[in-house]
Amino acid sequence: MTQAGNVRKKRSPNTPPAGPARFLDGKSNITIADHVYNQLHKSIINLELKPGSPISEQEIAQAEGVSRTPVREAILRLSKECLVEVVPKSGTYVGRIPLASLPEALIAKTALEQVIIKAASKRATPSQIMKLKASLEEQREAAADNNYEYFNEADEAFYELIAGIAGYASIWTMIKQLKVQIDRTRRLILQDSGVMEMTLEEHALVVEAIESKESTIASSRMDEHMEKIEAKIVEEWKKFPEYFIQE
Repeated sequence: MTQAGNVRKKRSPNTPPAGPARFLDGKSNITIADHVYNQLHKSIINLELKPGSPISEQEIAQAEGVSRTPVREAILRLSKECLVEVVPKSGTYVGRIPLASLPEALIAKTALEQVIIKAASKRATPSQIMKLKASLEEQREAAADNNYEYFNEADEAFYELIAGIAGYASIWTMIKQLKVQIDRTRRLILQDSGVMEMTLEEHALVVEAIESKESTIASSRMDEHMEKIEAKIVEEWKKFPEYFIQE
């Protein structure tokens, strides 16, 4: 083969790529700013950092052993997600929970979860039902131990499992983005007496409906569950008004 024959042809601009698809997996090339963002995001959602509490770039940089630049980048990103408030000439604070946005987020979350639950009711196999029941047992153990942190993790895994059964893992990703502020409020709600037990009972009814292939009933159970959550949000707002902001 001639030397000219060995020359690879350049793909012209705007020509679709050939060969297998190549996408970033979301885990590669994690920067320092990404790491700081992930740590702060988790602490804010878990309420380890309370709404309205001050945030010090210098303290975070020292704790993480990094410069202030990636910390500033992470805070800017969190600010765009309404998880951090930057007040000129005052300081940086953990964002208060925007009360006005919660009803719309709940509506969108409920609508997407109903799609998932209806599909899961039609597709669930006996082995998948067993996994759902095992998830209920994990939640029951957490409730018995009054461990709301573990209960919340089990609750997340429960809904992710339903999304997987439905074949809608991507919709679950959308839901997670929608419910960021809801999750912060739920951390408060789960600490109230009897809430974990109530949630567990409602989850058990959802599983029962999925096992019976009763998609309409399963959807209705989810509606009832979310209505109770919405009512509890109002209660938390009245108990912790300093954690919320009305816009």
